[in-house]
Amino acid sequence: MRIILTLLVCVCASAQPAYDLIVSGGRIVDGTGDAWFYGDLAIRGDRVVRIAPAGTLRDAQAKQRIDAKGMVVAPGFIDIQGQSRGALLNGDGRLISMITQGITTTIMGEGSTNAPANDKTLAAEPDDASRKIDGRFTGPHAFRDWLEAMQQHGSSPNFGSFVGATTLRMYGKGMAQGAPNEAELDEMRGAMKRAMEDGAFGMASALIYPPGDYTTTHELIELAKVMAPYGGVYITHMRSEADRLLEAIDEAIQVGREGGVPVEIYHLKAAGKANWPKMTQAIAKINDARRCGLDVGADMYPYVAGGTGLTVCLPPWVSADGKLFDNLKDPAVRARIHTEALAPARDWENLCQQATPEGVMITRLVSPGN
Repeated sequence: MRIILTLLVCVCASAQPAYDLIVSGGRIVDGTGDAWFYGDLAIRGDRVVRIAPAGTLRDAQAKQRIDAKGMVVAPGFIDIQGQSRGALLNGDGRLISMITQGITTTIMGEGSTNAPANDKTLAAEPDDASRKIDGRFTGPHAFRDWLEAMQQHGSSPNFGSFVGATTLRMYGKGMAQGAPNEAELDEMRGAMKRAMEDGAFGMASALIYPPGDYTTTHELIELAKVMAPYGGVYITHMRSEADRLLEAIDEAIQVGREGGVPVEIYHLKAAGKANWPKMTQAIAKINDARRCGLDVGADMYPYVAGGTGLTVCLPPWVSADGKLFDNLKDPAVRARIHTEALAPARDWENLCQQATPEGVMITRLVSPGN
């Protein structure tokens, strides 16, 4: 028996094929948190099959070799909050700006997604260029249809998506304010279930942008219950990242606890100098929830500015029923908007008040005249 086992081991070892690629002599950062080291890395197919000290694979057979001396060899980065829906559907699917930074996976879905789509979602965003496929707007379609359209268009990075909570909201209630009735909530539940079956990672909310800010905590909990059996995650751009930061964390934790799902908080921050001291309390809240058994985490971006749309500076009612631009054109309504923007009520938060005018930069204007 001992001889047979030895022969089997030898046969298996001799049958081992050559590597497709060996990357040698680089500084390897293996993603475990350990310190980097000089090493060789072997790839077969689309798998890293061996990592060894530098020089170990000098004589190994390989179809291709790369000398990585002076360079870092690391796993690809995951952009957990990708915004490349338009590029992956119609534009340059290579996403050069991401690939050249080492980002090899992008996960989309913050608030809005191109699917599921019905007459209500399409009516709410008739001019959204990110929904176009080959120059035409699509009709009602499922989450899977959108994923497959991006796949057929072609992509360099891996991609995936949560389903947007704002999209689910529009699917059941359009751009109207107010809590959904039971029939509307059932529509949203059905869309949530089908999206999970189509491959969504879970549900992503953005609760400061209309109509996402019309969403109730009850809605989020009910939709979380639907995705829980599928292993879905609730990931959220919270209702406040400034004056009511701590209350917003409480809401996110409540959704996870009562919905039975893990929670991830997008770009954790305390916006506005007056709120900076809250960061310690924010982290404490997350740690307390973890100690109580809830799987909750947070991510941060490594810069001090934030980027968003100017609708966060306007009262939520201004965008209701798709009347944003109509309201802005009316001088009397515009005067009311101006007054409320300078002194927001307790039920909404003007993020533009967290920065001085000198601290705001407008980065994109659509009209050539501007």
